Amino acid sequence: MPQNSGSTGRTPETHVIDFRAAEHLLASRDPRGAVKLLDGVIDAYPENTAARLLRARAFFAAAQLRPAELEFSIVLEREPDNAFAHFALARTYQRQRRPDPARRHFRLAAALDPNPEYLKAARFDDSQDDEG
Repeated sequence: MPQNSGSTGRTPETHVIDFRAAEHLLASRDPRGAVKLLDGVIDAYPENTAARLLRARAFFAAAQLRPAELEFSIVLEREPDNAFAHFALARTYQRQRRPDPARRHFRLAAALDPNPEYLKAARFDDSQDDEG
């Protein structure tokens, strides 16, 4: 299968198939496989926030924290009211042992969405930085 989105045979439909397959791979605990599929989708559609969010989740699951941070940040530039992206970016910072930006994004997530998990995380103290 061609990796370059400009290669012949790549259509919008094949990118949708790749996106759905990447969702399945991530759910099946193959985040690196998901990233590979999503790279082509994002090459073809760099403005697709859903694909970027899925790739960010895959990077996080693969413990590739710097790429995850970058992707979550791009999502938040486009969708500053995305509570899940704030929460996930906070978890990324938490795993990097960066409590101050983590706390900020946990609180933003909780302010945007009163999800019990977000509310609990928004009140975390420095003793919980080891979680995640």
